Amino acid sequence: MSSLAPEQLFAAQKVVFETISGFLNTFFGGIEKLVELNLQAVKSTLTENQEITAKALSVKDPQDLFALQASYTQSVTDKAQSYGRNVYEIISSTQGEFAAAAEAQFQQYYRETQEFVDKFAKYAPAGSETAVAAWKTFITTASETASTTYEAAKNATKQAVEIAESNVSAASSASAKRTRQAVVPVAAAEE
Repeated sequence: MSSLAPEQLFAAQKVVFETISGFLNTFFGGIEKLVELNLQAVKSTLTENQEITAKALSVKDPQDLFALQASYTQSVTDKAQSYGRNVYEIISSTQGEFAAAAEAQFQQYYRETQEFVDKFAKYAPAGSETAVAAWKTFITTASETASTTYEAAKNATKQAVEIAESNVSAASSASAKRTRQAVVPVAAAEE
């Protein structure tokens, strides 16, 4: 037989359902933001491509065409960086919501486990103080280890994202510089 009363079992199931629902809502909220961002990027790209094509068809001088290409390349680079930052922000905020919810759940389970051990200690037979102390030490150590691991993983993820952002920024700057360097010799040759 279960030691849980039907009310306790129902309450536990309700908590699990609410937790899963919260995680799913957070997950789908992040997906929804990414879909909106992608739709916005596609619309913006189509509009910009139409404008660039119209300008390219009306250009009479090759130098103007190369200048148009350089400005388009810089624009694409800037938009790619912006897109990457937006994706990072969405993923980061969603991950932060997951982490906060997981941390709250962990703390709740920790408190409940502590309460269980305290009740057990209260009604434990004489001479079991050592076993109860060992359980309390184990629970505290497990909690501290989990918290330390969580913080280390969070910091490692943050550092990896910062490195990726700086690499994208450096690559786009180098691309823009190469484009400008390619336009200058062509412009000088045509003069």
